[in-house]
Amino acid sequence: MIIGHVGRSRKRLRFHRLSALLGAVLLALAVASLPSPAAAHGVAMGPGSRTYLCYLDLLQNESTQMPSNPACRAAVQQAGTTPLYNWFAVLDSNAGGRSVGYVPDGKLCSAGDRSPYNFSPYNAARTDWPTTHLTSGSSIQINYSNWAHHPGRFEAYITNNGWSPTTPLAWGDLTHLQTVTDPPQTSGPGSVGGHYYWDLQLPARSGPHMLFIQWIRSDSQENFFSCSDVVFDGGQGEVTGLGGGRTTADAIAAKAAGSNGIQAAAAHTGHGAHAAAAPDVDAVNAAGEATSGSPLTALAGSLAGAAVLVACVAGAAFHRGRRRRQADARP
Repeated sequence: MIIGHVGRSRKRLRFHRLSALLGAVLLALAVASLPSPAAAHGVAMGPGSRTYLCYLDLLQNESTQMPSNPACRAAVQQAGTTPLYNWFAVLDSNAGGRSVGYVPDGKLCSAGDRSPYNFSPYNAARTDWPTTHLTSGSSIQINYSNWAHHPGRFEAYITNNGWSPTTPLAWGDLTHLQTVTDPPQTSGPGSVGGHYYWDLQLPARSGPHMLFIQWIRSDSQENFFSCSDVVFDGGQGEVTGLGGGRTTADAIAAKAAGSNGIQAAAAHTGHGAHAAAAPDVDAVNAAGEATSGSPLTALAGSLAGAAVLVACVAGAAFHRGRRRRQADARP
């Protein structure tokens, strides 16, 4: 009787140990499948960056998932629409405030090609990107996306007189204009229209130029890079290259505010420090692009995999126990 009781106690102990182990495996897999908290994201919304204005162009052509602007269209043909659904993620997680000598010339508009998405087509030296029209020597308000809020400073640059948009942007083409630390913001993080804002005094310029801004976080090594095509022709912030004609700055802001239905692609694939809202799945599928899926989908997949693992481990344990019982029963 004592021997039988001890045997049953050992079996119960093994069962509880196995249950605890499987529970730990399930918990670890579930936690690992969830996206981490969103970190900072941002590019200039006014004057609009290449990725931001191409994103708005994409929204105007949801049915085809192909922007009408030739430069935006060429970028989508090369890299797909996923970068535009992450228009605010032109980033380098390890830049740490480095600029000249770190981000290569010709790759300033793609964060040196170190972003989790392929923004390299947005470096293209061409004259037909969506363009914001400005007045030389005027003061403008910069609007910079606050998709997620973080402290830091913004370094603003403008190209030198004589620069041509047919030339790949290089550090030697830029003049530093301003440093702004922790500017005010409007609307909440995670909204398409939310942004930091501050005033910038423009220098004397004429013709086409590039406004370049580097956002340097003070709580992380992560930096963001933004390229905005502008032309100094007496304009007041109007934008051309989006569906023909001129679009006012107010219309651009209204378009952004109404674009909450399609925001960002799902959690940044291969960049665990970021997570964003899920896209309009039907629109993405219409373009034939694979997405990384929603957090719930990822969790369901991980739990399904864990269930298979549980079944395998439990089955193995059952068969081991059965073999032991058979061995004990032999004379």
